Amino acid sequence: MKRVAVSHSGGKDSMLALHRIMQRDDVIVDCLITTVNEAYNRTSVHGNREELLEMQSEALNLPLQKIYLPESPSNEQYNEAMINALKEAEADGVTHIVYGDINLADVKAFREQQLGGIDLEAIFPLWQEPTNELIEEFLQLGYQTLITTIDPSRVPDKFLGAYLDRETISELPNHVDVCGENGEFHTFVVDGPLFKESLPIKLGDDVVEGDFYTYRDVIRGT
Repeated sequence: MKRVAVSHSGGKDSMLALHRIMQRDDVIVDCLITTVNEAYNRTSVHGNREELLEMQSEALNLPLQKIYLPESPSNEQYNEAMINALKEAEADGVTHIVYGDINLADVKAFREQQLGGIDLEAIFPLWQEPTNELIEEFLQLGYQTLITTIDPSRVPDKFLGAYLDRETISELPNHVDVCGENGEFHTFVVDGPLFKESLPIKLGDDVVEGDFYTYRDVIRGT
């Protein structure tokens, strides 16, 4: 039996990877692993509030292991934090780690390199599958996800905070991958078949301009 940890951003790709791995009879999911910017208490890159990841892990009934990173971590700091977390997971009996990467070979190679000195094996459930088929599978399963981050040079502002449904997908510019696989946008999943309940969230008022991305705040609702 494989005991796995899932590298989890809270977005659609890691959620679909989690969904697929949980359908396997030879796997036990031990926990979700996510990186958090300790200066802002938000997830790295996606910029979602730490509180939301906690709500999501509770709704999924899975423990959440958080890796805290400084405001602007160097590659060395990031790598050290990740390796320490993976070694801790290994010491707890985890045998595999699951990633939601689709077709970025450099990212896959980096993850595999991180595991070089650790006795963990990587699993990539979505690797090299067509993104239009993956997003259709995600929607057919009944997941609901918000676009919380966009690259404003490639994605119009009107998509920020929108649900990524079939209508939204049909309106995306032709150059934008439907899964945002080239970094065009990022998402946060709020409901789906693995959830014991839909997350009580609402869009905040803040739209934050970052160095490369624009973020729409999502906050706890009532």
